[in-house]
Amino acid sequence: MISYLPSIIKQFEYYKNLGEKTFDQLSFEELQWQNDISNNNISIIVKHMVGNMRSRWTNFLSEDGEKTWRKRDQEFLDSYPTKSQLLNEWDQGWICVLDVLKSLTSHDLERIVYIRNQGHTVTEAINRQLAHYAYHVGQIVSIGKHVRGADWLSLSISKGASQIYNQEKFRKEKGRRHFTDDLKSS
Repeated sequence: MISYLPSIIKQFEYYKNLGEKTFDQLSFEELQWQNDISNNNISIIVKHMVGNMRSRWTNFLSEDGEKTWRKRDQEFLDSYPTKSQLLNEWDQGWICVLDVLKSLTSHDLERIVYIRNQGHTVTEAINRQLAHYAYHVGQIVSIGKHVRGADWLSLSISKGASQIYNQEKFRKEKGRRHFTDDLKSS
């Protein structure tokens, strides 16, 4: 379990980075694009993620992860007036997540925390949130890719480039490292 916390922090940072690389490619208007009223746009997804982050990670070890002050239904109303405010809220949400994760020790991992009165080990709660954020970041990337069309800059291995990518990886000596270590930050 010694490697769990550093690894999980890198995973959360990876999904944060994928979201930011998507935002970099989109205008504020594109962040608000939705193909119909029943689907969320990127701005709404960000607002929901930030609300979840603040609720789940504020007083993580001592309070239920679903705070009484959270207004979840309001998260699904698009209300960011500017891209800079959306990005600021995104950053604040991630600060809340990453500060808690970086403060945890391996001794905390089996402690019990609650989300809507359902007990989770800290490890289970972390894994739950990682899956939740990965799901939503996947939506953000998919919408961004749809909006940009042919102008989209791939965030992973480009189509047709797998062989070259693998050749570069296999040129390196075998060694223990996280897959994100070789990624360029945004």
